[in-house]
Amino acid sequence: MIFKVYYQESLKQVPVRENTKTIYMAADSEREVRTKLSDRPFNIEYVEAVKGKYLEYEQQNEDFEVLEIE
Repeated sequence: MIFKVYYQESLKQVPVRENTKTIYMAADSEREVRTKLSDRPFNIEYVEAVKGKYLEYEQQNEDFEVLEIE
């Protein structure tokens, strides 16, 4: 499953919508996404599953790239 992760680049940074970045990750669950990103200094705001028409829409974006972390 593909997940879209909304995050700030610093754990110390207060979430501000204009500074929010996104990445896409392949994982089996939200917990797995958070575990895989735990070694990075990200302040994760929200993780959502992307599927169906929503996934098709996101794939049309030229910046769409799925991050594979073991």
